[in-house]
Parts: sequence; structure tokens; C-alpha cells
Amino acid sequence: MASKVYYCDLRTRHGETLLQKLRRLIKTAGMDQIDFDGKFTAIKLHFGELGNLAFLRPNYSKVVADFVKELGGRPFLTDCNTLYVGSRKNALDHMDTAMENGFSPLSTGCQIIIADGLKGTDDVYVPVEGEYVKEAKIGRAVMDADIFISLSHFKGHEGTGFGGAIKNIGMGCGSRAGKMEMHSAGKPYVDQAKCIGCAICQKNCAHDAITIEDRKASIDHSKCVGCGRCIGACPKDATRPAEDESNDILNRKIAEYSLAVVQGRPHFHISLVIDISPYCDCHAENDLPILPDIGMFASFDPVALDQACVDACLKQQPIPGSRLDEMPHVCEDHFINSQPATDWRSQLAHAEKIGLGTRDYELIEMR
Repeated sequence: MASKVYYCDLRTRHGETLLQKLRRLIKTAGMDQIDFDGKFTAIKLHFGELGNLAFLRPNYSKVVADFVKELGGRPFLTDCNTLYVGSRKNALDHMDTAMENGFSPLSTGCQIIIADGLKGTDDVYVPVEGEYVKEAKIGRAVMDADIFISLSHFKGHEGTGFGGAIKNIGMGCGSRAGKMEMHSAGKPYVDQAKCIGCAICQKNCAHDAITIEDRKASIDHSKCVGCGRCIGACPKDATRPAEDESNDILNRKIAEYSLAVVQGRPHFHISLVIDISPYCDCHAENDLPILPDIGMFASFDPVALDQACVDACLKQQPIPGSRLDEMPHVCEDHFINSQPATDWRSQLAHAEKIGLGTRDYELIEMR
């Protein structure tokens, strides 16, 4: 059966703000059918890398958090630490970044919890019937919640073609070890040119996989379990993850991680198709949007939601002067033209195959 996806444009009329329209959308889409009474509710979103301005404003998350509280729930905003080097690679830096980007209990109406702890190692191994993943490594606070809600900024992405609900859930909820599993078939390595032999990585390794010789660290992959502690600990960013997995497999692993997050509990998904930058909000900058703003979408089905957002984008014309406008148009697909090294369709096809949702949807427009 086709899943229902609810949509509204960004037009506002006298007497209703855009934020009030978002509240009306999620209510119309049936979010209030979930029993929130006394339930811990994780609202997963991206707080934005420092320097990036395309991430969703805190005001949108407050609409969702306030609605959860109206229904008796106990919401919190959450994300997991990053695997790459940046302003969100540990919980302290991550929360500082969130605050600097405007996210606080005052602006969002709820607390912020970094789901995988101080160093990205507080995770839960979640069984999942996947082709590539058997135990997904998910941030503990995400799995401790009774209800899961994703609030996604829909945009382009250099690794997955686009970043929508499934990317926000799967990659976003993976701990550092989980992110490494999705990105890599291998294990971390040390950039010898950057290493100063401080041995902090060695002290953080619970498996005696790291040795120091001639003031340079090296990792014994026969002992390494890929937890990623060394990556977060290195003060010189010399310890790096291997990124040797194909984009198609990356997309499929993200789908399997998403299934691990949502299976067995109530979940609901919201995507705002605005500021459609060509790259992820993990970048410390954002390029000119590749497409015009489109609207807001909501559904109980993250696969149908992503498919509806893609289809809406494919109907638009590229913004003149954007990356998409400047790239060769090899096909009629904006996301493949913008990021020709990856094909987003592999993610949704696999997500449907493993039972995360369906690509068939009924689009219901709310005016």
C-alpha cells in the first residue's frame, strides 16, 4: 500500500506564521495519533557545523518539541558526535556548536542531549536483519527514548546524492564506531606526517592495538575493533578513518542503520525542503542553494517521505549560478548531475527491500 505523505508550501497568509503552519502540518499528518503521555521523545536533527548557515533554524525544532509537550511527552533534541574532524567531534564541542548556532532550551523548548556521550563511544549494539549490518552501533540516548522523531533538512550530499530523513536517521544516529562501519570496510590509520607521538591515542585504546615507535603511532588492525576512540582523542587529527566503501554500499548501510533506529517503537518524520545546498550541513560552509525552496513534508514512512521530497525537487529548475547549474547535465536527475559520483536511488531501493518503508506514496497537500 502507498504511504501517506503530507505537504504544504511556504506561503503564509494573514493570521498564520510559517511556524504555525508547520504545527498544523504535523497535526494534519497524524503525529498526535502517537501516545506521547510521559514518554521520552528523541527529536533527531542536525545542529549544523560552525560556519554553516544552511541548517534548520532552532525555531522549527521548538514547534515539534512544543507539540510533543502538549501531548504529554518529554522531548529532547539529539544528535551523535561526528567521525570527521570538526566542531562536533565530542559532546562538549558539539553542545558549544549547537549553542552558538542558536540551539538552547530557551530557543527550542527542551534540553539537548548528545546521544553517544562525551567521546562518541556511549552506544548500544542493536540487532538488525541487514545484508551488510548485523548489529548497528547506535547512540545510547537515541535507543533509550520511547519515541523517535526525525526533523531533517533536505539537501544535496556528496556521498549519498541527497541528505533526507534516512540519512539523518541512519548516519546521524550512529556512534563513532557506527559511522566508521558505514563509511568503511577497513579500520582507522595514522597520518604519520601529523603524528607527534603524544600517545593519547594509545591511552584511549582498550584493545592494545596502538604502539608508539620513533615518536610515531601505528595501529595493529588485527587487534583494532574499529571503535573510533583514537580518532576523537587525537589532538592533531592525525588518526583518520578509512573511507574505502563504495557510495552504493554506504547508502545501503545507512538504510540498515535507520531500520535499527526505528524498528519496534513509534516514529514520525518531518523534512523541510529549503536552502537546498549541494553539500551536507557537516561542511563548515554552505554553497548557494541548487534549487528553489519547495516546502515542508511529513509522514510516518521515512522512505516515502524521502521519495516525495526527491520527486518535488526533480520538478524544479536549477538556480542560475549554482553548482547544479554549472555541472554538466548528463541526465534529468538534479542530484546525480550535482553529485555524479553517487546514485541516491540505491539508498531508497535498499530501504524498501529491507522493510523500512515504501517508495509508493500518496501526496496530500495541506493548504
